[in-house]
Parts: sequence; C-alpha cells; structure tokens
Amino acid sequence: MTTDKTFLGFSHETVQFIKDLKKHNDREWFNSHKDVYTTQMMDPARALVTDLGERLKAIAPGIIAVPKLNRSIFRIYRDTRFSSDKSPYKTHLGLFLWEGVRPRMECSGFYFHLEPPHLMLGVGLYVFPRKTLEHFRNAAVHPEHGAELTDILKQVGELKGYTLGGKHYKRIPPGFDATHPNGELLLHNGLYAGTEGPIPEELYSEQLIDYCMERFTPLTGLHRWLVDLNTRIF
Repeated sequence: MTTDKTFLGFSHETVQFIKDLKKHNDREWFNSHKDVYTTQMMDPARALVTDLGERLKAIAPGIIAVPKLNRSIFRIYRDTRFSSDKSPYKTHLGLFLWEGVRPRMECSGFYFHLEPPHLMLGVGLYVFPRKTLEHFRNAAVHPEHGAELTDILKQVGELKGYTLGGKHYKRIPPGFDATHPNGELLLHNGLYAGTEGPIPEELYSEQLIDYCMERFTPLTGLHRWLVDLNTRIF
C-alpha cells in the first residue's frame, strides 16, 4: 500500500500477482489483471524508487533514481525476438538506481529484484561496456587501484550471506600477466556483489527501505570504486 509520495510497503497482493503471472504468462490473463499490476506493483515501485533514492544519497551522492519504466523500473515485457521462450512477461520486479555519467546500464548502481519466494539485492556493474572493461583490467593490475580493489573485495568476502559475481572468461586476456595477484579479476566481464534470501516481512512496510540500506551500505566501497573507474587515467 502506498500514497503518491511515500513508500509504505508492497502488499501480499503484489507477491501473489507475480506468483500467478508465472502460472498464467499470457496476454489475456495479464490484461485482465492489469489493474492489480498497476496498483499493487507499479505504484509502490515508483514510491520505493523515490524514497530509496533519497536515502541512498548518503552513500551515493550522485544517485539517479527515476520512478519510470525503462529508467529505474525495468519493463515487465520480455524481448522474445531471439529467445526460444516466447513467454511475454518477466515474472519478477526489477529496480535499478545508478550513479555515474554514462548510460544507466554502463554505471554501477543498486539493484532490487523481487521474484517470489525470494528477494535479491545487489550492487555493482553487471556487464562492462568495452571501454570500461579495458579500464577495469588496467585498474585491477594497477599498484594503487588494484590494491584498493583487493582490500574492498576482501571485505566483501567477509560479509555473511553475500556473493561476488561477474567472472566470465576462462583465460587471462592477451597482454596481461597471468601470475599477477589480481589475475582472477581479469576473467571478469562485470563486477557486482549481492545477497539473496526469502522475502522478508519488511517487504510489506516502510521498513523495507531500512532493510535495503542495511544490505547496500556494506557494499559502498565496491560501488565507489566502480563509479570512479572511468575517471582514472593510466
């Protein structure tokens, strides 16, 4: 339930809508339940983006939080052009609040993913664009920036219930020392960390914002390192 300005939580109807959509992933069913999608999913999602964005300014001063589709709220419609799965709708709610001067999906940010029975929260950059990948590799082996990242990732590794992602390649790229202490990072095409668990009771109240902040804040160092990545000169 929400007002136009304040996030007061999602409802149990929100979760049930997503569960039902998994069973009835077709346009006829979706169109007949579009009012539920609007009032129980989209309206609270917009409020959450706005209010969470305000809170995130404490750790990400340049945060961009736009409570619109294709901005901080991912569209529910799937792109089925190149997929064998022609189901028209995503069966989750995805939100992304980002920081940086590049297009949103080329920036580090804070991700919220509600897919019953789980809620996942993540921070980082899922896939590096080509130029950023080049900067990342140079930074990872840089005496100062690489050491800073090593310390950050060590701290992330000590967080209970968090996982690190983005490892993609099987071989060290040409031109880099395979024996470098940060050689494993050269296998990444993105860098992010997150935590996932059963849907918490906080989902249904304004306390969800505190819940998110408590899990985003320990990853501030990783986020800041990634935000600064494209400003570094090697």
